[in-house]
Amino acid sequence: MKLYNSLGPNPHVVRMFLAEKGLSIPVEQVDVLAGDNRREPHLKRNPHGQTPALELDNGQFLSETVAICEYIEDIQPLPSLIGTTPESKAECRMWTRRLDLNICEPLTNGHRYSGGLALFKDRMVTLPEAAEGLKRIAQDRLKWLEGQMAGKDFICGSRFTLADILLFCFLSFGIARGQALDPQCLNLQAWFNRVGERPTSKA
Repeated sequence: MKLYNSLGPNPHVVRMFLAEKGLSIPVEQVDVLAGDNRREPHLKRNPHGQTPALELDNGQFLSETVAICEYIEDIQPLPSLIGTTPESKAECRMWTRRLDLNICEPLTNGHRYSGGLALFKDRMVTLPEAAEGLKRIAQDRLKWLEGQMAGKDFICGSRFTLADILLFCFLSFGIARGQALDPQCLNLQAWFNRVGERPTSKA
């Protein structure tokens, strides 16, 4: 396998997932600042022009962060980062979906349409007028999540999962770009610190 890596939260998710699995694979950097992800040869790996992409041993390419992580879990089930039973897998996938749609996507687009506008305006449809509203949506859902985290070490209770990795990587990205956690979200801040103490968070 080979990982096509770049700046950004999505590649960070895959790198952290691999590190938690104890897997080390070849990595090739794609210069997204120069737009290399939007032209050949990267478009052959992912016609959507995004990173990361995972090249399999049979020459097939996988893209979409969650799909890549699920593939890695299937080929190396332990340590489990999604689940070992239908119930535990469904719980992780439920939370991953919630976080991706309600927090990660609006947070990221809030950046693309404001601080990142110069980079993204010629690469995708951008809506600068929507930026602040998207950031507010992400913050609102984080406040909702704060209540859900009471008494829990991780998103899925006592289990550290893909859901934690996904949210940690995107919050790290957001915090670095002016979308800080509300200081009143004490449960989330404690969780963020807990995950940040894992050596793999620096992957």
